[in-house]
Amino acid sequence: MKKSTKKKIYISLGSFFGLLILALIAVFIFRDQLLHKAIDKVSDKIAEDYDAKFSIKEARFTAFSSIEMKDILLVPNHADTLFSVKSLNTEVNFWKLFTGDLQLGRLVVKDGFIQLVKNAQGKNFESFLHPKKDAEAVEEESTNERKNYAKLGYRILNRALNLIPTNMQLENIALRMDDMGRKVTMKMDKLDLSDKRLQTTIDVSTNTFSQQWKISGFADPRDKKTDLHFYSTDSAGIKVPYVDERYNLKSGFDSIRLKVDDIDYSGGEMKIDGYSSIANLRVNHPKIASKDVVIENAQFDYHFLFGADFMRVDSSSVAVLNKIKFNPYAEYNVEEDTIYKLKVDIPKMQAQDFITSLPKGLFTHFEGMEATGAFDYKLDFAYNKNKPNKTVFNSTLNKDNLKIVKYGEADLAKLNGSFTYRAIENGRRLRPILVNPVNIYYTPLDQISPYLKRAVLTTEDPSFYQHRGFIPDAFRQSIVQNIKTKRFARGASTISMQLIKNVFLTREKTLSRKLEEILMVYIMENNHIVSKNRMYEVYLNIIEWGPNVYGIGEASLFYFLKHPSELNLNESLFLASIIPKPKGFMWQFDGEATLKPYIVKRNSYLKNTMMRRGWLTSNDTTAQTKKVVLYGAARAYVKKEDEKIINVDTLNVDEFDF
Repeated sequence: MKKSTKKKIYISLGSFFGLLILALIAVFIFRDQLLHKAIDKVSDKIAEDYDAKFSIKEARFTAFSSIEMKDILLVPNHADTLFSVKSLNTEVNFWKLFTGDLQLGRLVVKDGFIQLVKNAQGKNFESFLHPKKDAEAVEEESTNERKNYAKLGYRILNRALNLIPTNMQLENIALRMDDMGRKVTMKMDKLDLSDKRLQTTIDVSTNTFSQQWKISGFADPRDKKTDLHFYSTDSAGIKVPYVDERYNLKSGFDSIRLKVDDIDYSGGEMKIDGYSSIANLRVNHPKIASKDVVIENAQFDYHFLFGADFMRVDSSSVAVLNKIKFNPYAEYNVEEDTIYKLKVDIPKMQAQDFITSLPKGLFTHFEGMEATGAFDYKLDFAYNKNKPNKTVFNSTLNKDNLKIVKYGEADLAKLNGSFTYRAIENGRRLRPILVNPVNIYYTPLDQISPYLKRAVLTTEDPSFYQHRGFIPDAFRQSIVQNIKTKRFARGASTISMQLIKNVFLTREKTLSRKLEEILMVYIMENNHIVSKNRMYEVYLNIIEWGPNVYGIGEASLFYFLKHPSELNLNESLFLASIIPKPKGFMWQFDGEATLKPYIVKRNSYLKNTMMRRGWLTSNDTTAQTKKVVLYGAARAYVKKEDEKIINVDTLNVDEFDF
């Protein structure tokens, strides 16, 4: 290389470094002015986008990269203060600023609070949930492709972790919340994070309780790892605030462990691996169960995966619920359609371990139950939001010498013998019904009109004699409908399920009761505890058929002054049709106690359905042409012209006899 060329290179490099040094000197000399200009820019941005005032009374550099601020305020216009700090000292990673990342190395904050308020005037954080967007941002958003969940998630996590300093001291800091008078205050006298060890005590107070929480453990925001332990000095454990007042949900736990082992982004995907556990989780809500539900030990060794168009809990994850250990898989995918997937794989385990692992308070009828043998279980569920009729719901249980040797509170075998049934209405047990031939109204199955038996099967459960307690297609349709309406709008109840619900369970609409119903039906049907004929006989003899009318024997007398064996086709169709709402039967009749024309038309449809299934012949329909007319005590309930309906509580079927 020529000397002249080398000289030019040296001169260029010298000029570059000289300019860089001059720039750094200029930044150092004018850094306070630059800091105030940056604060003004942030203040203007917050005022424009969030309709709020952001101010810092004093701000200055105390060293090359150390900043001190005093009296920091964020106050939404016409609302309560959202954020206030008296004193803040921090150290910024100067070199990271050149890459566009703001990374804090040290942070000391004293005397501050974050305050979330919702009252009659509105929310003081509303504008931060829905910021104003300038035209450029709106245009960019409209032209952008769908969100890349991996990139977005990693960017948010990375920025959040960069704002957590490696060395942090917080003194007299509080989080306050006031939701229409439901108040929560969480105050830290001191939080210390140094040498990757975090320690703090939080005083929690609400309208309903006060207690102290402890948090301790390992935290390394730069390496994206943490292992924290949450617990309480209170013997009752940690109580979850706010939700008890807001949602009537009382919950708490003894301790929680949250561990993150790895957060990584590569190949266009982000993965998060870690572990979490909770001890003695307690939940109490009227929609869940009538008492506390307790999970003694739950653990989750998780592996989350985020791609450009999906979020997934990988099947390599392991969940533990007491002695139940399984591999869950869950996915939200928008690659083509919006699809939700859930898979559960429980490898072979002892049946008794499963029973003892069920959450206490959720399956009260199974307490004391004993079983031998083992089983494994698989669930495969997939829901396509755009093609709901293609919903997948496959549930498979493989048994290995599985046998119930001792029943709990619900002795399913009692259905085979005599017992007393008492219906429950509005939480009150009604008069006893003896399920025994000694009861003059009790009617054996072979003495009930075949028309009635077939009609009830048609309206309630056509495949009763073929299924084992559940109808898979009905389950799928029920799931689809409930997802569409975002509530439990439709069930998939079979006669087996109705029988269990009536005999063993209360009428309370809780998750506990529904889960118990499903498990009890499965045990009864798959262990052949009760024959199908016996189930159907008991069902027809205990269900409600009208006001204080229980069982087909009482119903035949109440409506038609007949024995159940004498019911004709049209009478049977009528009785089958009122099972869902038996107390409203009177609206189906005119003033002469004869079925209204539109009800006759409906019953004709039921007739045609029964004929298609081979349960009726043309001779049956030809011979059964008589109108349905009430002759029994039910006639008094029918509204006549200018008359009021008789009070349904004034008549009692016991007043009438054959």
